[in-house]
Amino acid sequence: MEPQLEHSVADGIATVVISNPAKRNAMTADMWRALPGLLGELAADREVRALVLTGAGGTFCAGADISTLREPGDEQQSLAVRAEEALAVFPKPTLAAVRGYCVGGGSQLAAACDLRFAAEGALFGVTPAKLGIVYPASSTRRLVSLVGPSAAKYLLFSGELIDTERALRTGLVDEVLPGGELDKRVAEFTRVLVSRSLLTQAAAKEFATGRTDRDAHWVEQARGSGDTAEGVAAFLERRAPRFTWSS
Repeated sequence: MEPQLEHSVADGIATVVISNPAKRNAMTADMWRALPGLLGELAADREVRALVLTGAGGTFCAGADISTLREPGDEQQSLAVRAEEALAVFPKPTLAAVRGYCVGGGSQLAAACDLRFAAEGALFGVTPAKLGIVYPASSTRRLVSLVGPSAAKYLLFSGELIDTERALRTGLVDEVLPGGELDKRVAEFTRVLVSRSLLTQAAAKEFATGRTDRDAHWVEQARGSGDTAEGVAAFLERRAPRFTWSS
């Protein structure tokens, strides 16, 4: 099977699957190139309310396909950064569902998601020091914002893999599940996300990244959306709200 990014949309959830089983779902140059365009299409799909990123089989992503590192280093890194940034700015909630290895470029992609749920036994590593690569500044800052300077230095300086217990403790993952329960928990949680106000989620996502130039935009969106009135009415009437705002 050719390395590829598979995707599907069902019940408001877009699922993107990193598929390169012969190389533990390592990302090829073509896969890095394809991800921003795919994310753009899914962001524009009004049926999509949240996105799950995962890997085929028992591995999330073992990083970049080393054979493609024969290409110029700057080009390889810029492809990964563009893909990472496209994932980070996806306007709806994103969740990485991690099994097995989540290493190098895999950790880069997982960190760009809003949330990370992992199966017990998953292993995480940020490994540029093993290859003499300077990790991108934007990726480094994102990692520091997740786990703090000390834990980020541990990962970056050593390239050592850490288990789910340590990943949870440092904030690299948000939940750890027994292996057989990951899919069930991800499905359950994404159903919750779909039921909530996308207006609230989209504004919170921008605020949480530190963006400060769109405060007035979100005040205006809230004023004209009807979501607040619907949320209050649903609460008083003891029914599920039917939020309608869409980006």
